[in-house]
Amino acid sequence: MGSCNRSCQIWFNSWVCWLEYLILKVSLCSISFISSAFLFCRCGSLLSYSDFRLLACEFFKIVCQRKRPADVAVCEYDAAMSNIFQVLMNISQEFLTKSRMQPMAIDESEYEFGVCICETVVALGSSNMQCILVDGARTSHFLQQMLEYYQHYRIALHFQSLLFWLVALREPSKAKSVARVSGDTSPAGNLGSVGVSSTEKEKKGVSLFITDEIYSTLLDVSFKRMLKKSANSSSSLLELWNEELEGKSDFSNYRTKLLDLIRVIASQRPVIAAANIVQRINVVSGDANQTTKSPQDLDAMVGAQLGLETVVSAIFDGSGDYAKTDHEAKFQIHRTFEGLLQQLLSLKWTEPSLIVIHGHYLDSLGLYLRHYPDVVASVVNKLFELLTSLPITIQGPSNNSRQARLQICSSFIRISRAADKALLPHMKNIADTMAYLQGEGRLLRAEHDHLCEAFLIMASSSGIQQQQEVLAWLLEPLNKTWTQVEWQTAYLSDPSGLTDMFADTQFMWSIYHTVTFFEKALKRSGTKRSTTAPQAAITTTTATGYLHPMSSHLSWILPPLLRLLRCIHALWAEPFAQSLTGEIKAAKSMTISEQASLLGETSKPTKGQVAPADGLLDVQREGESKENNIRNWLRGVRDSGYNLIGLAATLGEAFFRCIDGSSVILALMENVQVMEFRHLRQLMHLAVVPLVKYCPAELWQIWTANLLQPIFVHCQQALDYSWSSLLREGRAKVPDSFGNLSGSELKVEVMEEKLLRDLTREVCSVLWVLALPGLNSGLPSLEQLGPVNRIDSSLKSLESFASSSLT
Repeated sequence: MGSCNRSCQIWFNSWVCWLEYLILKVSLCSISFISSAFLFCRCGSLLSYSDFRLLACEFFKIVCQRKRPADVAVCEYDAAMSNIFQVLMNISQEFLTKSRMQPMAIDESEYEFGVCICETVVALGSSNMQCILVDGARTSHFLQQMLEYYQHYRIALHFQSLLFWLVALREPSKAKSVARVSGDTSPAGNLGSVGVSSTEKEKKGVSLFITDEIYSTLLDVSFKRMLKKSANSSSSLLELWNEELEGKSDFSNYRTKLLDLIRVIASQRPVIAAANIVQRINVVSGDANQTTKSPQDLDAMVGAQLGLETVVSAIFDGSGDYAKTDHEAKFQIHRTFEGLLQQLLSLKWTEPSLIVIHGHYLDSLGLYLRHYPDVVASVVNKLFELLTSLPITIQGPSNNSRQARLQICSSFIRISRAADKALLPHMKNIADTMAYLQGEGRLLRAEHDHLCEAFLIMASSSGIQQQQEVLAWLLEPLNKTWTQVEWQTAYLSDPSGLTDMFADTQFMWSIYHTVTFFEKALKRSGTKRSTTAPQAAITTTTATGYLHPMSSHLSWILPPLLRLLRCIHALWAEPFAQSLTGEIKAAKSMTISEQASLLGETSKPTKGQVAPADGLLDVQREGESKENNIRNWLRGVRDSGYNLIGLAATLGEAFFRCIDGSSVILALMENVQVMEFRHLRQLMHLAVVPLVKYCPAELWQIWTANLLQPIFVHCQQALDYSWSSLLREGRAKVPDSFGNLSGSELKVEVMEEKLLRDLTREVCSVLWVLALPGLNSGLPSLEQLGPVNRIDSSLKSLESFASSSLT
């Protein structure tokens, strides 16, 4: 008996070794090696044995991943692949049939084998589809199996099929003539009788074989799988993405692939996509009169909203394809979305969470409104109705209503971007409603700023004159408060005044919102300009008499801002830093979100989600420490202030001629030696780079030289010390304060090294800007300099290049 067992073990090991040898051989050998029908027959027979099937499947997977080489006979290669196709289709069909008829009978080992088979079939279809397309019946069979894998309740099988459909459908999307926008398609079964040649089939791709039913099924499954498994998920036959098993960061990548597939299908079959997404919304929304929804229903509604946004974007985006769509298809699409919009306008949801979703559904239709502007007025009125239906809560343990109100205001911004000129006729109505709500005390400052930003976006589509009028209207009230001498004298005369401002929470956040609105005004106004050749761009705009609509406002915006930034920088300077209260000292440390970002723990916010700095901290909330309020304020004002200066610098002459350069350099460089690395990096990235890039050549000596000298000297010393510490002691010593992180030494070390690398890269970016061709037009090329011995003589006359070469 023992001898028999040993013989069996030897036999088993020999088969395993042979399979492993084949896997290695096929990975290294030329393609001619795999043309043996005997070899495929042998390996195919092993797929029926549980002990060998995984290795045999691995062999086939490696073979299928290889594309047809140019130096191999087509007939020989295709014949080999046809044999593989038949073997894989048979074993795959057995698994799918058993999975469908007896799902409980499949154990984990068989499921693992099913995943491997699916991966192999996907590899075959992705790399060697031309071998399948030559036969219509074979192609239909293959696509039907891939569709069944996509519908499978197990997430791993579905995911592998998703990869195939992305590859298969992207090809015909490049040739719009293959996919008719009407949504009609030839049944796959008729292809054999219509005289389509093999070459033509291979050229046109899989789209010839995909029916409307397949497109519809793919969309239906994709919409259902937009969710991930959570505490809110109920028991379901559908296995959802589980972060505990698949990973947190990977879900966003998976959902991106789903949205990509939805986008491709919607671009090829817009009528089908529109009908399917509206049907999905109706299913997940349930009873429209139901005022509350379960967490699971809310998750499903959010997923449907992402699907709606993707479908609308694919159909109506400015690629010009929608204009070419035939009249009948346009009519169906219009009727479908018009019906959805009427449903949305009639909803009477009152819960904050539902109102947020309601607003997102409306702004997802922004591109539709661009083509059908007749309903814009109704959408605007509905958004204001949603906004005013929510109570204004200044303080309290819950800020759900406040968040929902901000999200509705953000919906105005997103619709303004997407609808373009469709909103222009309604600007007066929006302005009047804003003024009325503000007069009634029913509009918070952050909400008002969001609506003003939407107004700026609307004006940007109507020309410079309209922008100037809108800016004058929006900035006039801010001018009166921002330029007042009283608050500047009280709070900005010296750094101690800033600490007094921290005691006045309401005024403190009023200053924050003023600075951020100036930043938004600069960002949203003007015309787009090229950044590839800054000097040429400045010269052109000056010569043509172009004047940025914000140019006339810089002279009163910048002086108080510079004084404010100078006081903020002084909080880190000795000896004043030692006199600060413990609360303010603690507030100078890094925010939790900054730490998470350095550690790579930050997940991307959902599109449309409002960050805390966007107004949720406009007053001190109950339970929110004053220390945290000051910390958020310091970070927000500093970053917005730097960005405001950088944006203003892109205006060129209008900025550099309206303010004394010494005041800017003093505010930014006075305390550069005590800046933390995170602050220094932001200063260089947001302010210094644009200041260098857009400074007129005749002002280089006054601005650029005086700006770069102190920052380069300090960075050289600071980076030398920190890199030396990292190389010698294994830890980068940086001046940044991380707050209370006891017991987290490893995290601190990771963050220190990340800060060091980020600042080093930013210094390199400044050096890169210095070497831009547009800023060094007078510098002779190497060809002009000639032999090496002539370079020395050229360097002696550097002054001759200084007027036209920044370097």
